Amino acid sequence: MCPENAKPTFIKMKISKLAKLSLFCFLTISLGTTTFAGELENVSSSASIDSKEGHIKGAQKLNAGELIMEHIADSHDWHLWGHVAIPLPVIVYNPERGVVVFSSARFDHGHKSYAGYRLNEKGKIEAVNETGEVDAHITTLNHSLTAASYDISITKNVMSIFITIAILLMVFISVARAYTNKRRGLAPTGLQNAVEAIVIFMRDDVIKAGIGEKKYEKYVPYLLTLFFFIWINNMLGLIPIFPGGANVTGNISVALVLATLTFIITTISGNKNYWQHIFAMPGVPKGVLVLLTPIEILGVFLRPFVLMIRLFANIAAGHIIALSFFCLIFIFGQESLYGTGGGLGVSPLSIVFTVFMGFLELLVAFLQAYVFTLLSSIYIGAALEEPHHDNHH
Repeated sequence: MCPENAKPTFIKMKISKLAKLSLFCFLTISLGTTTFAGELENVSSSASIDSKEGHIKGAQKLNAGELIMEHIADSHDWHLWGHVAIPLPVIVYNPERGVVVFSSARFDHGHKSYAGYRLNEKGKIEAVNETGEVDAHITTLNHSLTAASYDISITKNVMSIFITIAILLMVFISVARAYTNKRRGLAPTGLQNAVEAIVIFMRDDVIKAGIGEKKYEKYVPYLLTLFFFIWINNMLGLIPIFPGGANVTGNISVALVLATLTFIITTISGNKNYWQHIFAMPGVPKGVLVLLTPIEILGVFLRPFVLMIRLFANIAAGHIIALSFFCLIFIFGQESLYGTGGGLGVSPLSIVFTVFMGFLELLVAFLQAYVFTLLSSIYIGAALEEPHHDNHH
């Protein structure tokens, strides 16, 4: 039995943690609102004001869809606020021009070309000639394959991945040292305690349960790295300012690479029983195998596809919904609709839904990393499963 004063102390600790989490979410969402609102204000400021007549001339209608997709897409600089951004290295290779390395600030947000390249409206780098027009010989494959340019720049998502790797190294090296220093053999505390709890949970309840008690140990390093990589990137994506704000796991290319890694490991690890059940399932008539075998083969490739779509769609959708609520304020505030009163009227509802989405995204950030790791464990476990033999006495 616990002392009577232990329960109030425990409850106070829980309330304190909840209050800190709520404050973090509120500050993050408020900061995100301010940052995104500032960007929308810059878009609206392109209209000129006629001081004599006192109304806006040439006001541009807000294209919410284009603005949202621009914010969740990858880019060659890291936007901070307004027109302030951190330029990133641009690395372009072309067999005719060689390797060109320079800062993305040379593009001046797409208004200038540099070293024979420029940023188009979609944020992609394309080759241009001396007159500034697109060089079709280099940007297309009509003439020869060697004429194509390859953009291997360090973009926003790439830089965010480097930041995530640095965070993973700092956290786990720090925790590993805690097991070898003066606290060796003592109960874990602080960061060590938090990481150890998550690692034990994922190892025992997810990886071991999915793969099996006999063969799970070999796959623990990969699956734990997969889980923490996705989780940290999801959490960084909820922070609207540097080093957060990048939509890494919501990028279909990143999700494809992660799913492909699981597919390769599952394929290599597959035993005889696994492949036998795919190409010629035991006990099934040959006539049925004509239909069943193609379905099983298709299922091998559908599994990583489902992994990719699940992660990409859930993370990207969360960002799109949150940004959509921000845009509602400015859409209703346009002169063509309800003016300033409309924007002020819809803003409380938008803020409430945005706060709700902020808390929901904290859960989704962990849940998607958990589900991706769980499904990867199940797929690997299915490839390692041994045949079942019934003993008849």
